[in-house]
Amino acid sequence: MMKARKFILVQHFKGLPKKEDVKIVEEELPPLKTGEFLAEAVYLSVDPYMRAYEPRFQIGSSIIGGQVAKILESKNPEFPVGAYIFGSYGWRTHTVGPIEGDEGMPRQYRLPDFAGHPYSLALGVLGMPGNTAYFGFLDLCKPKEGETVVVSGAAGAVGSIVGQIAKIKKCKVIGIAGSDEKGKWLTDELGFDHFINYKTSNVAQKLKEAAPNGIDCYFDNVGGEISSNVIHQMNKYGRISVCGAIASYNDDYLHLPKATIIQTALVFKELRMEGFLVTRWMNRWMDGINQNLQWIKEGKLKYRETVTEGFENMLNALVDILQGGNTGKAIVKV
Repeated sequence: MMKARKFILVQHFKGLPKKEDVKIVEEELPPLKTGEFLAEAVYLSVDPYMRAYEPRFQIGSSIIGGQVAKILESKNPEFPVGAYIFGSYGWRTHTVGPIEGDEGMPRQYRLPDFAGHPYSLALGVLGMPGNTAYFGFLDLCKPKEGETVVVSGAAGAVGSIVGQIAKIKKCKVIGIAGSDEKGKWLTDELGFDHFINYKTSNVAQKLKEAAPNGIDCYFDNVGGEISSNVIHQMNKYGRISVCGAIASYNDDYLHLPKATIIQTALVFKELRMEGFLVTRWMNRWMDGINQNLQWIKEGKLKYRETVTEGFENMLNALVDILQGGNTGKAIVKV
């Protein structure tokens, strides 16, 4: 009988997640029925949204997340033995599928040919983060050639792709991140025009220097005072796509940090600001993946992964990204 290992929530996070907040338990899996398959996790994703969603989890529940898995046994011709799939199976080593779908991420799908690139990209540029960047930026910001685009959280899995897509669309791109090493990657390898280290610089002043004619589009991954600084320097009819608010994910929800109000800028500059969940584009899911893959093949889109070894280190990898320890997409190799 196959046994799966999985992480469950022992107590709710207070601030950064701690090892005593979760534990690994074993789960005995049933024999396969007709139409089912057994999948073994190969790569697991860690993403900031996991921290944002945690207060909604019940104690004892599994922790959500995506994974790339390999089919070990199958009684389903659509998922043959040896095939690689994406699965929204959470932090677990083995799963009997298929799992029924819901309104969120697709529960599972067979991965297409990645043209020699690793299947781990299904958790990054060729998966949810890549589609978040593709649809969230292009559909909401609607960038025009020559416009100035600012991306916060620019060295992360989503932000690094947004900035490169903006360059493909012939925009001027300013990235905001938390280390000079990340900034060097953004400008030297990914083609960003400017970089601002929010930890060591006056963000408002640096924005004025990098964008003397104002900002047209802002892709917001962080919220907080950084975003207030950007929004107040936007041009009339600017567009803001709000992807996340990682700056406050570890704070007490009853005592969130305060930032400069933005309503004055929104009104007088007639800005459009829209939040989104990438599941809005489920009916176009493969369109985003296929376009990003084409840009990779053409050398227009680059990626980087921060890899943590070992299933038991899932929580360490999550804490690391919440502290800005990753460059590009963070994954755990089982």
